[in-house]
Amino acid sequence: MATIAQPQTLTRPVAAPATGLWSWLTTVDHKRIGILYGTTAFLFFLIGGLEALLIRLQLAVPDNDLVGAQTYNELFTMHGTTMIFLVVMPLNAAFFNYLVPLQIGARDVAFPRLNAFSYWTFLAGAIILNLSWFFATVPNQGWYGYAPLTENAWNPTRAVDFWMIGLQVLGVSSMASSLNFIVTIFNMRAPGVTMMRVPVFSWATLIVSILIVMAFPAVTVALILLSFDRYAGTGFYEVAAGGDPLLWQHLFWVFGHPEVYILILPAFGIVSEIVPVFSRKPLFGYAVMVYALGAIAFLGFGVWAHHMFTTGLGPTANSIFAGATMLIAIPTGVKIFNWLGTMFRGSLKFTTPMLFAVGLISQFTIGGISGVMHSSAPVNTHHNDSYFVVAHFHYVLFGGSMFGLLAAMYYWFPKIFGKMLDDRLGKWNFWLTFIGFNMTFFPMHFLGLAGMPRRYYTYGEESGWTAWNLVSTIGAFVLGFSILVFMYNVWKSLRHGEQAPDNPWDAATLEWATSSPPPPYNFARIPVISHRDPLWWEKYGGHEDHAQEEEVAIEVAGRRMGSVHAPDEAPEAQAMRRTAVVSPTKEDVEHIHMPNPSYYPLIVSIGLFVAAMGLLIDNPVLTIGLLHLPILVPIGVAITLLGCYGWAFEPAG
Repeated sequence: MATIAQPQTLTRPVAAPATGLWSWLTTVDHKRIGILYGTTAFLFFLIGGLEALLIRLQLAVPDNDLVGAQTYNELFTMHGTTMIFLVVMPLNAAFFNYLVPLQIGARDVAFPRLNAFSYWTFLAGAIILNLSWFFATVPNQGWYGYAPLTENAWNPTRAVDFWMIGLQVLGVSSMASSLNFIVTIFNMRAPGVTMMRVPVFSWATLIVSILIVMAFPAVTVALILLSFDRYAGTGFYEVAAGGDPLLWQHLFWVFGHPEVYILILPAFGIVSEIVPVFSRKPLFGYAVMVYALGAIAFLGFGVWAHHMFTTGLGPTANSIFAGATMLIAIPTGVKIFNWLGTMFRGSLKFTTPMLFAVGLISQFTIGGISGVMHSSAPVNTHHNDSYFVVAHFHYVLFGGSMFGLLAAMYYWFPKIFGKMLDDRLGKWNFWLTFIGFNMTFFPMHFLGLAGMPRRYYTYGEESGWTAWNLVSTIGAFVLGFSILVFMYNVWKSLRHGEQAPDNPWDAATLEWATSSPPPPYNFARIPVISHRDPLWWEKYGGHEDHAQEEEVAIEVAGRRMGSVHAPDEAPEAQAMRRTAVVSPTKEDVEHIHMPNPSYYPLIVSIGLFVAAMGLLIDNPVLTIGLLHLPILVPIGVAITLLGCYGWAFEPAG
C-alpha cells in the first residue's frame, strides 16, 4: 500500500513580546508607528515654531540687528523646510497610519515592515537636515532651493548638501509609505467596504499617496541633477556650462504645486469626517466630495507655472496656466459648499474639533480666494515675492493643514490614548490659535501691497512697514502661547483626564467600533458592513440612498474564496455581529497572528543615514582604482544591504 507523503511544514518562529524602548524600536504595529510619526513631527513643529518666532522678532522693529542676514537666511530656509517636510507631511502620515486600517476594517497595513522602514527613514532624513545646525553649515538658499544659489560658486560650503541629501532620504520614506497605503486601501478593505463606502479621510489618504508617487520623482530628478553639479562638476543649472536655472524651477514646481495638495487634502478629509458627526447629519454629497478630491489632484499637475509668470514664459503659456489655476478653484469650492450643506439645518455642536474644522473652512477660504487672485498674470506679477504671497501661503497651509490637524488631534485623541482632552482648555486653544493666526498673517496682505519683499532680513523706518510688522510679531507670540495651551491640555488629560468610551462622539465610521485604544489586532472578527455609515445605521436604523444590497467577495492572498451576503440588514442584527468585534471571546482572538516585531527596518534606515553622513562630514577617503569614496559611504551601504538581507529572510510572523 503506497504511502502518500505529507507536505512538510515549517514551524513559524514566534518572537517573545518586546517591552519598553525595544518594543518601540522594533514595532511594526501601524498604530504605534502612527504615534511615533506624530510625536516626532510635533517635536519638529516646536523647532519650526521657534525658528518662526526668531524671524518675527527680527522683523518686529526697523533696523533690527537681533540676527544677521546670514542667520536670517538660515532661519527662513529651515523654517519652511521643517514645516513642510518634517511637520505637516509626517503629521498627516501619523493619522494615515493610525486610522486607515481601522477605517477600512483591516488588522494592519499591507506591508508592516515597510511601514516601519518609512518612519525610521523619515527620522534619518529629519536628523540629517537638523544636524546642519551643529556643523555650522545650515542651508541658507531658501526652501525653494533656486539655482544658481545652490551651485558651488554661490554656496561652496556643505550647507546645500545637508538640505539636498536630507530631502532625498525623506523622499525614500514618503515613497515607501505611499506605496504601502495604496496597496492597503485597494486590497485590505473589509467585506462590504466598497470604494464608495470608504471614509473620505481614507480616500484623501489614497489620493495623496498617488500624488506623492507621481510628484516626488520630479523633485528627485532635480535633486539628483543638483548632486551631479555639486559633486561631479556638471552644469545642469549653470548658464556658463550650457545649463539653465529655469530647469530647476520647472522641476521643483512640477513637484511643488502637487505638494500643496499633498499637504492640504488630508485636512479636507479630516473636516469631512468631523463636520457630519457634530452636525448629526451624513456628509452632504459624498460622491461629489470624492470626485472633487480626485479633480483637485489631477488639476494640481497643470498649474505649476503660475509660480513662474515673471520668468518670461510668454503670453500663451501664461494664459494656459492662468486658466488651469482658475479651474482648480471649482472642485475646491465644491468642498466648501458641501461642508456648508452638511451643516445646514444640522444639529450643530461646537466642540473643540468642530471649532477647528469650521476654522479651517473660514481660513482656507481666505487663502483660496487670494490663490485665485494669483491666477491672473498681472496680479501675480505685482504680488510676486512680496509678503502678500507669504500671507496667502500660510492661510492655505496653517489656516488649512494645521487647523485640520489640530481638529484631528482633538477628535481622535480619545481613540488613540483612551483619554478625553479637556474641552474647556481646547476652546481656549482654538480661540488663541484663531486670533493669533489672523494677527500674524492677515497684516502681511497689507505689507505685501505696500511693497515689502519677502526674505528681507530688515527694513528702514521710512518704509512705513513698522506698525503691521509689530502686530504680526505680537500675533506670532499669541499663536505660540496657544500651542503651549495645547501641550498642557495633552499633559493634563493623559495624567488626569476622563476615561474615553469606545465612541465618545457617537461617530459613524469603523474606527469607533473598537475599544479606546484599539487592541493590537484592531478587530477580533473582520467586520462585514452594508452601509457607508455603519455605526449610525446600527444605532439609529433607517434606509439611506447609498445602502445597497450586494454580494461581497472574500479574497485570501488574492484568490476568491467565496462571498458574504451583505444586505441592508436590520440594525439589531448588525449590532449582534459587532459584539464579537468589541467584546471578543478567547476563541475569537487566539487564532489571530499579527506580524512579529522586527529590527531590520531600523537597520536599513541606519545604513542609509550612515551613507548619507559619509557625504556630509569629513571622514577618511577609500580609494578603489579611480573611485574615491568617503569610508562611511561603503560602510553605510554594507549596513543597508545587511539589513535588506535579514529583512528578506525574516519570517513574516
